Amino acid sequence: MKKYLSLLLVAVMIAAVSVASAELPNYRDLVVGESYTDITANIKVLNHRTDLKDTKIPQYIAEFTAMYPNVTISYDLTTDYAQESLTRLTGGDDWGDIIGIPALDKDELPRYFLPYGTEADMLEIYNFADQYAWDGLCYGIPSTGNAQGIVYNKAVFEKAGITELPKTPDEFIAALQKIRDNTDAIPLYTNYAAGWTMGAWDAYIGGSATGDATFINQKLPHMKDPFSDRGDGTGPYAVYKILYDAAAQKLIEDDYTTTDWEGCKGMINQGKIGCMVLGSWAFSQMVEAGPNGDDIGYMSFPITVNGKQYASAGADYCYAINCKTSEENQIASMLYVKYLTEMSGFSYTEGGIPIDKKGEYPALYAAFDGIEFVPDAPALAGEETLLNDLNSDSELRFNNGGDLKVQQIIENAFYGTKTFDEIMADWNTRWSDAQDYLGVTVDQ
Repeated sequence: MKKYLSLLLVAVMIAAVSVASAELPNYRDLVVGESYTDITANIKVLNHRTDLKDTKIPQYIAEFTAMYPNVTISYDLTTDYAQESLTRLTGGDDWGDIIGIPALDKDELPRYFLPYGTEADMLEIYNFADQYAWDGLCYGIPSTGNAQGIVYNKAVFEKAGITELPKTPDEFIAALQKIRDNTDAIPLYTNYAAGWTMGAWDAYIGGSATGDATFINQKLPHMKDPFSDRGDGTGPYAVYKILYDAAAQKLIEDDYTTTDWEGCKGMINQGKIGCMVLGSWAFSQMVEAGPNGDDIGYMSFPITVNGKQYASAGADYCYAINCKTSEENQIASMLYVKYLTEMSGFSYTEGGIPIDKKGEYPALYAAFDGIEFVPDAPALAGEETLLNDLNSDSELRFNNGGDLKVQQIIENAFYGTKTFDEIMADWNTRWSDAQDYLGVTVDQ
């Protein structure tokens, strides 16, 4: 009965949104600079790119308002975005008109956001437009797309004597050891203290580690002991063991608790860091952080599946529009989102996979020649919230704010308090308990 009422409530909310937006234009039909040029609105954007506060953001605002002089745009920028945006959104605070969608269950999307159109329509023009689709409607348009790899300093690698990019976990640890032995650089900078950077490791356990687009959303929820050793250097076990081994062998910072997210950008640019495990979105930030941008490279994650390398790929934060704001603000927000995704050049300059399907790939992806991008396939019908439920009940939170569990890998490895297999056994137990509690069918 409870499930029926929940589904009924969602249907009512979708219907309410449809009625409320009946007079709004079709997003696909809008032409930036031609449609609604006399509109008057005052829109606010809640965003995480604090590093662009005094550079690109003012440029975007100026370019857009030159076409729409009666529209005022302000940005509310926060560093702890994942938690801050979720708290403000669900707490009912005035978060504004445009937001990068935080970690929400998809069935909650109609409660907060305006649909752009059907999922099918949006997928015709945008990559990854199904990231935040619910009941056939698209509620989020990606700001950019990311491939998951490793940002590194080419000069440091050369000085260390690394002549080929590593393709397996063993080769990667050996490369880090060469950096330790032959240079003054920190081999692998963990960014432990930032917290959210630790959760970034979760992004590699799907396509990058398995080559399987269905792994995360369709197979992981039903797997028995998914964090066990496969014995071939693939899968989630292999991903996190790289971090454990690097910390255990002291191939990271001397004091991981004092890492500095903003400071690390200049450090890798100056050759003080060998590499960092971060999505492709980080590449341009490291390039622009000092005079040695040409030394910054981007490589695939060091796992090979049956002789081939893969790279997980997907949406970065997705722009969503407040379904409760005024009609003028909603139209202006649609136009601004369309400007950001199709005209601003943001995805290209930030080293992202283009969102507009007619867009151009940045040069950094030349290193991915022969490496297959693997976007996560959506969940099976009826299981759209299952992964989030398992994440919550197990408290592991893969790709959903799970930085604490990854920080604990470093802590245990650095001080030798738990073996890696003990950590993985604990994760398997917690996952299994959550499956039992939720009544999930487990594949044997």
